[in-house]
Amino acid sequence: MKEGNGFQSLLEYLRQSRGFDFTGYKRSSLERRIQKRMEEVGIESYAEYQDHLEVTPDEFTDLFNTILINVTAFFRDKPAWDYLAEKIVPTVLDAVPDPQPIRIWSAACASGEEAYSAAMVMAEALGEDDFKRRVKVYATDLDEEALTLARHATYSREALKAVPGELAEKYFVSGPLGKTFRPDLRRSVIFGRNDLVQDAPISRIDLLISRNALMYFTPEAQGRILGHFNFALHERGFLFLGKSEMLVTHTDLFVPHDLKWRVFVKVRRSGLRERLSFVTEAPAIEAEQSEERYAQLRAAALEIAPDAVIVADPAGFVAAINQKARALFALGPAYLGRPLQDLEISYRPVDLRSAIARATAERKRVELGRTAWTPAGGEQKMLDITVTPLAGEGENLGVTIVFEDVTEHARLDEQAGRSKRQLETAYEELQSTVEELETTNEELHSTNEELETTNEELQSTNEELETMNEELHSTNDELEAVNREQLTRSSELDRVNMILEGILGSLGVGVVVVDRDQLVQVWNAASSDLWGLRSDEVEGRPLRSLDINLPLADLSEPIAIALGPEGRPAGLTVEAINRRGRTFQCWVRVLPLRDGAGQPYGAILLMADREAAAEPIAAG
Repeated sequence: MKEGNGFQSLLEYLRQSRGFDFTGYKRSSLERRIQKRMEEVGIESYAEYQDHLEVTPDEFTDLFNTILINVTAFFRDKPAWDYLAEKIVPTVLDAVPDPQPIRIWSAACASGEEAYSAAMVMAEALGEDDFKRRVKVYATDLDEEALTLARHATYSREALKAVPGELAEKYFVSGPLGKTFRPDLRRSVIFGRNDLVQDAPISRIDLLISRNALMYFTPEAQGRILGHFNFALHERGFLFLGKSEMLVTHTDLFVPHDLKWRVFVKVRRSGLRERLSFVTEAPAIEAEQSEERYAQLRAAALEIAPDAVIVADPAGFVAAINQKARALFALGPAYLGRPLQDLEISYRPVDLRSAIARATAERKRVELGRTAWTPAGGEQKMLDITVTPLAGEGENLGVTIVFEDVTEHARLDEQAGRSKRQLETAYEELQSTVEELETTNEELHSTNEELETTNEELQSTNEELETMNEELHSTNDELEAVNREQLTRSSELDRVNMILEGILGSLGVGVVVVDRDQLVQVWNAASSDLWGLRSDEVEGRPLRSLDINLPLADLSEPIAIALGPEGRPAGLTVEAINRRGRTFQCWVRVLPLRDGAGQPYGAILLMADREAAAEPIAAG
């Protein structure tokens, strides 16, 4: 994915549309996190992903959650927190007299575990009442979604595993969604959005906690953030960093208090430089010493001076040139007494005329700094040039121009600077490598947590499937029991039906059973033989609708008597024609069919040829 311009355009779009400036983040890590999100949504180019963001506003949340790796935990790196609680917190409490407030800043707090860890440490050191009265924990982050989780202060039992049992019982209360930090102590923890690179820092901080946040930024952004931290921290305060952050290249801002546990103190920054001046008194010269000998002494001293010196009188004429100056600038005795402004030395290697005028007017030494000079046929030298006015008894005696040869010093300074830059580069590369490793570890930790979550979900699903399987097995057992019961009842019903059919077939008369609506329910074989209709043709049909040669209308009254409230039997003899077309006297007996309460719910019709069935009729 080689789209440098597209990547830069995407960063600019994020800055303009949502106010997130990621230019201070390490480019390699930033590209890797954005590409990971692009792979998840199936987009290959930065330009297409920018279009996707424009039409899918909800994607911003998922993108920022991917970029801002919110990997944190309670008391992360427990030994370092133990050192903080045992050594640093008592020092802070001793330095802040009661009732002054104690201010703590948890920078890049993610979902709040670090801020609440600091609150528990301070509450243990001060006691709950003093903690609520004096302590303010300011917790900031760039991720609004993480801040929302932090403000709710509710965490799962898995997240609270790192909290010692007695602290978890003391500072958290159980709820339906997990365990929540105690509301009365939660008021002392204040959450807010803060961009460590762009936004102003919180001031007068006694303990600043920022663990494993700097490693995501470029060296330039790190310097800016540490500048903010230096401003924010109180003179008596401490900076608590993560285990991969050593600040080896920012010793002008912070120095280690305990490098092993990554605790630092600030370097006080001042705009004024202290300067020292030394005054020496010249020894008195014996009064009897002659002026000529005194002049010779001064000339000899000037001649053997280790630096090149030129002396000019108030009128600007050359008064003296020592041996070093003559050799360096090829100035012979003929130049004595000549105007300095006429000589090449007055403007090369540097303009001396304006410096002489300034030194004379202001009556103080003028430093021209280091200047390169290459003598004829020689090697280049570095000269430190100063112009000093000479005053005596209130009058101007002239100026001295000193050319100090600092070539060797410059060479050593350059080597030292080069070595220092190489060392800083090596340290930065080492720190960058450590930070990259830490970032990779964070990503692996995040991936591992995702896999653990997936595994938990799969395990939960498996348990649900096992529960469903057990329920299905139990249901199957119940169905088998019901089926066995049904088979038993079916066998009993078949046996009863067989007995009933045997009884109905053995009566020798036609038997018809009707319900209260006079729908045919039973039609025995004798009835089929008598009237020529099978049972499957008549069952469920109204009795009156049957096409048989029996005057069914004459049966209405006997059936009504049998189905009446009293349920009395009734009978009559009518003329009918059987299925063979023979006319006969049909004897019909209607009997009520009663339920368990004695109420009629149907009727039984007994029909027979009166002559062929003399005995049943007689019995009836």
